[in-house]
Amino acid sequence: FVERFVRRARHVEVQVIADGHGAVVHLGHRDCTLQRRYQKLIEEAPAPDLPGSLGQEILDAATRLIGSLEYQGAATCEFLVDAERGTYAFLEINARLQVEHPVSEMVTGIDVVREQLRVAGGAPLSFAQDEVVLRGHAIEARINAEAPERGFMPTPGRIGEWAAPIGSDVRVDTACFPGWTITPHYDSLLAKVIATGPDRTQAIARLRHALAHLHVTGVSTTAGFARDVLAHPDVIAGDVHTRWLEESFLDTWTPMEVAA
Repeated sequence: FVERFVRRARHVEVQVIADGHGAVVHLGHRDCTLQRRYQKLIEEAPAPDLPGSLGQEILDAATRLIGSLEYQGAATCEFLVDAERGTYAFLEINARLQVEHPVSEMVTGIDVVREQLRVAGGAPLSFAQDEVVLRGHAIEARINAEAPERGFMPTPGRIGEWAAPIGSDVRVDTACFPGWTITPHYDSLLAKVIATGPDRTQAIARLRHALAHLHVTGVSTTAGFARDVLAHPDVIAGDVHTRWLEESFLDTWTPMEVAA
């Protein structure tokens, strides 16, 4: 068979929660387009600038799909969006909580983990679809123990100093502490830094500010790289695709700290 080639693909997904009483509710969509080797690096909610009615169509498709499976719990429906044609295609369902779920929590105020536990205990969801209201914008950067300037080489080792940013519009999910040893045997994710704002522009600015105040010694991290990515005009304009980092950014990237 032949599949259509999508030249500038976006990765858009929907957070869905379903209970055992017939309720299936979505928490809006997320954009996970900024990837390296198809591994997500930066995620945001809601997905910006989806053409026409595409955003609502994706939300409807996700809830219908989960509902038809009689699924219970949190799930993510992932879609490939062809913004040039204004179309989308189904990718997969992840029947679990995903790394990027905090951005959905931040714009809806709904604790996905709490709802998962309620559903697992046989309780109904504590909210209905018409009670889900998206407020502002949220964006997350995954911080890994890697050296981007050396081809993203893993940097296992012992964390010397660790100080996470603090703020009313900043959330940091991490298990790191001074003295913790990062081994080479597992995923190199150190933390997720999430920032919110009344709009996308301010959310990006707050995340860049937060990343500048993440202090880590002992291992290299991708925090500076994420700050540079978020400062690029294409990212600010939302004009990116799943191969944008490899095709448009990395070949010309010079770390801002080095350039300065």
